[in-house]
Amino acid sequence: MKKEGQHLNKLGSEKTVYEYADPSIEILETFENKYPESEYQVEFIFPEFTSLCPKTGQPDFANIIIQYAPDKKCIESKSLKMYFFAFRSCGSFMETITNKILEDCFAVCLPRWMKVVGQFNARGGTVINVTAERAK
Repeated sequence: MKKEGQHLNKLGSEKTVYEYADPSIEILETFENKYPESEYQVEFIFPEFTSLCPKTGQPDFANIIIQYAPDKKCIESKSLKMYFFAFRSCGSFMETITNKILEDCFAVCLPRWMKVVGQFNARGGTVINVTAERAK
């Protein structure tokens, strides 16, 4: 019998390499959903998200929330954390970041639906929240 999660490279690896400037879809890993017939939701909350303003280079801080209804695959959480870390030295607007996270995460697991919320900390007295959604 094949061991569950055997194909995952990041989870449990003592050789984890963290990337801080290239949030690539290749970082994300998935595993088989053992309950594809069930209607359920998965929610990831990442309160330590950081990126850079593409114009000033100043850091942006955010709480990123991903909600999705899995179909055949689920996103593996350590690979998602590493994907988020890859934004740390990446200069990009908040709207672009939120939509990139949605597009990449949706592409790797093809869920029934997915929603990404970027709750960015105040800058210049303004809080920006960005919500992006997609369904099959």
